Amino acid sequence: MEFRVDRQALADAVAWAARTLPSRPALPVLAGMLVEATGDGRLTLAAFDYEVSAQSRITAAEGGLAVSEPGRALVPGRLLAEIVRNLPPHPVDVALKGAEVVVSCGSAEFGLLPLPVEDYPTLPEPPARAGTVPGEAFAAAVAQVTPAAGRDDTLPMLTGVRIDLEGGTMRLACTDRYRIAARELSWTPSREGFTAGVVVPARTLADTAKAIRPGAEVALDLTGTGDVLIGVSGGGRSMTTRLLDDQFIDYRSRLTGDWASTARVRTGPFVEAIKRVALVTERNTPVRLAFTRGEVRVRAASGDSARANESLPALLDGDEVDIAFSPQYLLDGLSGIHTEYARLQCTGPTKAALLTAVPDKEKDAKEESEEEAPADPGGDTGFRYLAMPVRLST
Repeated sequence: MEFRVDRQALADAVAWAARTLPSRPALPVLAGMLVEATGDGRLTLAAFDYEVSAQSRITAAEGGLAVSEPGRALVPGRLLAEIVRNLPPHPVDVALKGAEVVVSCGSAEFGLLPLPVEDYPTLPEPPARAGTVPGEAFAAAVAQVTPAAGRDDTLPMLTGVRIDLEGGTMRLACTDRYRIAARELSWTPSREGFTAGVVVPARTLADTAKAIRPGAEVALDLTGTGDVLIGVSGGGRSMTTRLLDDQFIDYRSRLTGDWASTARVRTGPFVEAIKRVALVTERNTPVRLAFTRGEVRVRAASGDSARANESLPALLDGDEVDIAFSPQYLLDGLSGIHTEYARLQCTGPTKAALLTAVPDKEKDAKEESEEEAPADPGGDTGFRYLAMPVRLST
């Protein structure tokens, strides 16, 4: 095996594959990264831990790749990633020479002892192609919902992203029992009538979506029947991961209702006010939101040691309400709203409240009722965030 490749292209490809490398591999070979150069001018880097696989591909056209001798080798993955990240900005030569893999760049040279490539497990084949979705929209949707995913591995369902595919609509949702984040967007199925419902590990999907190249189209690989794997690919990068149990709460029914109070407030100033007021909070100390006619008062106190309050203009329809939330829960929900105004709807200080985006075309239409506002599943208004408030003793 011998090839030359552009340093940045190699660094990007190695970083993608290295995401899958286990910190404590069950077998020594799982700490390795598979490097394979083919005679038709392709370079593939792959990693696999029996749960998640990741592959990245470089071609001559995009990475200045020149393969002198086809071949494959298994090299220590984390060490390769560190080396490539710190190489000077020159073409990189990689060659299997005798008992070591030599990495050369400019005047720098490294020799790596390869692992037994014959012991490396076969990489899983992804299911059939289910459809495609624009990469930026998919990455944004995943980033909006995954903050609400649970962290308790003893409840696997709560650590996943529920993905429902039906017709031209993709729905994503996460919950940790105290909040629900959901998003709808458009996608293009590969065949008419395709439907599927799966739960994908949230951390894996979030890492994958974040690293998809800008402008790339994302392809999802699913059969829709008895799936145990999902494949996600785009821009020369791909991953597969085992699916979690597809049992999930009926979250969609909880995102609708009759709201006694509906408030609209500018998203950016609201976020900044919450961050400032939260400076005085301690663990488990909530931020209180008092919505009255024309304003919202944001306040918090940490015992007798500190307090903070700030008022912002707000439009309120319905009952005045004083409601409290974990500041991080509020900020996680507002981070998924990219329109100028955010909408908060609730039925009282002890019931779950819904955060959504206000379409920009609606922001100045004060006379227009909230019920008449059109939904836009393909844009920011396809985002819904339901959070339980903190019960206040006074």
